[in-house]
Amino acid sequence: MKLKDRKRMQILDAAEELFHRLGVEQTSMDQLALEAKVSKRTVYNHFATKDLLFRAILQRMFDKLSQGSLIRFDASVPVAQQLRKIAADEVAMLSSDAFLRVAKIAILQVMQRPELAQLINNNAMGCKRYFEDFLADACAAKVLQIADIPFASKQFVYQLKAFVFYPLLFGFEKQTKAMQEHLVDEIVAMFLARYQKK
Repeated sequence: MKLKDRKRMQILDAAEELFHRLGVEQTSMDQLALEAKVSKRTVYNHFATKDLLFRAILQRMFDKLSQGSLIRFDASVPVAQQLRKIAADEVAMLSSDAFLRVAKIAILQVMQRPELAQLINNNAMGCKRYFEDFLADACAAKVLQIADIPFASKQFVYQLKAFVFYPLLFGFEKQTKAMQEHLVDEIVAMFLARYQKK
């Protein structure tokens, strides 16, 4: 890795830590330079403003999340098994320390600056990248029967967020692996009760 790229990574790592601990507005460029072990000029050479730095942190998270596997519908595998795999992957992402850390920073910023919500909404993460295609293929194979695929996709993902992501994000509860596996089973069962072709 080139020195310039390494410095940029140090700045991003330091900003993520400080933004999480102190908040974006409360973090100064001086603190950032100190935490990143670079000069203030180096920080400004890479990121002219904290807003650009915040957006770069978000983009780095989106890039990491977009590297996960895409699951395609397979007619030879029971659909419940495939949905459980999709849900388990989503739960792993939503409950990961790295995702929760950046999500906390992002939510605080979006509350102060609603225009950032569009930036987040425009970046498909996790199963949102492929789930509508999966459902369309399952319907074409006559395994599922769904009139409104975008709505059904949201039902599935939002259930996972409601039971896994938000309780962890706000510290409402600790979750064991067994609890998360139970949630996956129940959410998949409910989804299939509504959409599996009879």
